[in-house]
Amino acid sequence: MSIFEVTSDSLKALERTDFASQGLRERSDLQRLIRDQIEVLDSDLLVISEEFGHWEESKRRIDLLAVDRKANLVVIELKRTESGGHMELQALRYAAMVSTMTFKKAVEYYRDFLQKTGSDDDPESNLLEFLGWDEPDEERFAQDVRVILASADFSKELTTAVMWLNQRDLDIRCIRLQPYSDGDKTLLDVQQVIPLPEIEEFQVQVREKAQRERRTRSDNRDLSRYDVEILGKKYTNLSKRTAILRVVQALIRSGHTPEDIGSLREIRRSDFLIAEGNFEDEQAFIEAVTQSGENFKPRRWFTADDKLLHHDGRTYAFAKNVWNRPRWESVMSALAEKYPSAEIRFSPTESAD
Repeated sequence: MSIFEVTSDSLKALERTDFASQGLRERSDLQRLIRDQIEVLDSDLLVISEEFGHWEESKRRIDLLAVDRKANLVVIELKRTESGGHMELQALRYAAMVSTMTFKKAVEYYRDFLQKTGSDDDPESNLLEFLGWDEPDEERFAQDVRVILASADFSKELTTAVMWLNQRDLDIRCIRLQPYSDGDKTLLDVQQVIPLPEIEEFQVQVREKAQRERRTRSDNRDLSRYDVEILGKKYTNLSKRTAILRVVQALIRSGHTPEDIGSLREIRRSDFLIAEGNFEDEQAFIEAVTQSGENFKPRRWFTADDKLLHHDGRTYAFAKNVWNRPRWESVMSALAEKYPSAEIRFSPTESAD
């Protein structure tokens, strides 16, 4: 397709060109311009970092990192080439690496970005206002990571891979940035090619329907709530997984070791993920575990700052799935029996009238 200039007596096709011919560089020109006018790609984005690379043992950097109105992180990769290269694979790696980011960390990175771009805005206030929140909500932040690929064009292999991944519940958009020459002017045609805007809403509905069907088939979660008492302190209205975590936290604070707790038949030693050193910060812990070569799936573990466990110069994360094997009551009873001095008691939370 072409872009035409309409004159009084003809349609004049503008000359299709490329970024290199127009002297436009990928990072210092294209990336900078889109960073400052992100609405070119999506009007509901807030850029919080450029050249994001806050992980050790890696020189890889995300071109632009943004947040959308639903508090999802958005990885944006830019290429001025005609094929897009292997940017979809690169972006997927980046999405996995930032998937555990907290609101608190996002504010820190956004502060660095604002300072580098010469802004004295308050990052937390800006982010809260953009999201329409009155206060930070870690539970709602970064529940998903979206990907936007922007390139002069995309190869068939790349578009096939993206469409297949989108069918598997990922959210990847391909936006074509095609430059045209008009005398001494360079014009830019910006078109979303995957998913096509005309059928995007339909595709979202199809994907959501498939998600609901999968959840109906596989989701048998027990949402019962419990009150737990240990060492004289009472915790109320806890989910089963959080109740076990509270007990394990209290036992370790009172001097019991993760290795001892993990010797129970109902709790395995592999339910404790270990990093050498004392880490109070989630991101630092995750980086330490990743560097150690662990096959690490962040959503399997309690890694938030206030949920990390510490003992004898080590930091531990506790597994989230302990509660559903073999039975939650069996796990709690085993802990109460092994540690009678802790006076562990538990009972269903009474429903409020």
